[in-house]
Amino acid sequence: MSTKIQTTPPIGLKAPPRARPPKKTKIQIWFLRLILILVALLLIWFFVVRPHQGQQPTPFGRHAFMNSLMPVGVALAEKGDMPITLEGLGTVTPLATVTVKTQINGQLTQIAFKEGQFVKKGDFLAQIDPRIYQAQLEQYQGQLVRDQALLADAKLDLARYQKLAAQDSIALQQVDTQRATVKQDEGNLQVDQAQIDTAKVNLIYCHIQSPVDGIVGIRQVDEGNYVQTGDTNGIVVITQMQPMSIIFTAPEDNISQVRKRLRDGATLDVTAYDRTDTIEIAKGALATTDNQVDTTTGTVKLRALFANDKDELFPQQFVNANLLVDTLKDTVIVPTAAIQIGAPGSYVYVVNPDSTVSVRVIKPGPASGEKTAVLSGLQLGETVVTDGVDRLYDGAKVQLPGKQGTNDNSERPHRPFGRPSGSPGEHHRHWNGNEQQKSPGGSP
Repeated sequence: MSTKIQTTPPIGLKAPPRARPPKKTKIQIWFLRLILILVALLLIWFFVVRPHQGQQPTPFGRHAFMNSLMPVGVALAEKGDMPITLEGLGTVTPLATVTVKTQINGQLTQIAFKEGQFVKKGDFLAQIDPRIYQAQLEQYQGQLVRDQALLADAKLDLARYQKLAAQDSIALQQVDTQRATVKQDEGNLQVDQAQIDTAKVNLIYCHIQSPVDGIVGIRQVDEGNYVQTGDTNGIVVITQMQPMSIIFTAPEDNISQVRKRLRDGATLDVTAYDRTDTIEIAKGALATTDNQVDTTTGTVKLRALFANDKDELFPQQFVNANLLVDTLKDTVIVPTAAIQIGAPGSYVYVVNPDSTVSVRVIKPGPASGEKTAVLSGLQLGETVVTDGVDRLYDGAKVQLPGKQGTNDNSERPHRPFGRPSGSPGEHHRHWNGNEQQKSPGGSP
């Protein structure tokens, strides 16, 4: 049996420290880093530089972009008529919207219309119980007969008193009093007649008629209800549908031209489009303009009238109004996409006979849809660029539609494969240049 003997150092003495591995020197660390850098450079040379040795250097950046044919879309400057139009947001507003209310108090005994029915002015709509107003009429007529008799008696007494006064049989004061009585009775007759006329009007109000031509809306009260003059909803609402008007707005800067055309007696056509401004709804003519400018919006209200024979327009409908103010005759017209705006102002790219483009400053006129009139700076028949203008510059060579571009190595360097670096083409998903030089056999 073996036993382990553990020895302890004497008290007061420390054990000797363990030996540590020597530290790497700074020279060794830098040497290791240098080896790693050399290995990385060797890999770059082997996999990147070596495969491209012996190939023709390729142009990069703007130089390659400027020496390439850029396909573009073009159009001819044509002669035509350009309409001068104003567009504004409008609301279909009826010429008459009437809330039919009762003019008297009473029980509604009859409704003679159907909801949605077209009625004409004077058509019977509803009936209010007329019996109480008929009784009042007869009462006032009886009072009139009574007061007429009193007046006749007063006139006879006045005639007697005048004879007696002439004979000095009675005092003159009695004659004057009788004359006043006659005047009073005459006044009573006028009051009675006014009451009779009022009763007759009330009887007319019992028979409610349509005040305008239009379409009847939803009934607001049913038969048997007691209607009063203070009812806010009324009995029914009638809306005039033919003709119909549209109230729309136009900028205050253009209102003087519109008013001048109206003063000259011109008929200005107005076309109404739907909410999306794509579907034509109806055609009409401008009727009038408002007499003041809305200072909050800087616009003026205009009203246009439409026949609305087929009920195309509905009250309170939102529409887009297109007002034809005037028409420019025989002017130069180009697609709106051809006109650019930059430092020189408005300009277009004109295609030269050698398939290069030049910047031409122009003065644009009114526009309609995808066409714009050119007032100056462009001649009839010239070709302008409409598509691909974001890649062009003054003097750039372009490839016109239907023509095949050529790569002439004697005139410009070989085009790089793919998208040129640093060119405007980097902002497009596809670059429409010739990416590879084809051999005569047709293989790249």
